[in-house]
Amino acid sequence: MSIELSREARQQAISSIERYFREHMDEPIGNVAAGGLLNFFLKEIGPCVYNRAVADAQERMLARTQELDIDVHEDEFGYWKAAVRPTGRRT
Repeated sequence: MSIELSREARQQAISSIERYFREHMDEPIGNVAAGGLLNFFLKEIGPCVYNRAVADAQERMLARTQELDIDVHEDEFGYWKAAVRPTGRRT
């Protein structure tokens, strides 16, 4: 599965890579090179991040579904319990 970014997100990512190089590296990086580096990250590292995110989402969903019976549980056969007064007489 290929990870695709919207045009706006891609441009922001490229700008961020360019800024990172300006502020932290000895040489700046151009727009085309930053785009190439972004493509590399998306293809090489992106799937690791994506798979971790999917696994995290699965864990959270599993935890929520395991608690479903607690959240929506209803006592069964409660009519007669509610119909009998504490004195033992029916209402």
